[in-house]
Amino acid sequence: MASSPTDLSDVPWRKSSYSNGSGGDCVEIATGVPGLVPVRDSKVSEGPVVMVTAAAWAPFLTALKAR
Repeated sequence: MASSPTDLSDVPWRKSSYSNGSGGDCVEIATGVPGLVPVRDSKVSEGPVVMVTAAAWAPFLTALKAR
């Protein structure tokens, strides 16, 4: 299935509250993309972005918290 790129240049990114300022594992999510939750490594802001559907976001977080 082919998809077109989503322009994320103007979306606000929010860093995880579990991130620290000393180069720890940092994750950011973006808001303002209808139906999707973009996720990226905050240490590599120009790097790849994983797009999770909004419907899958809550079960994804639940699965992470269960670990």
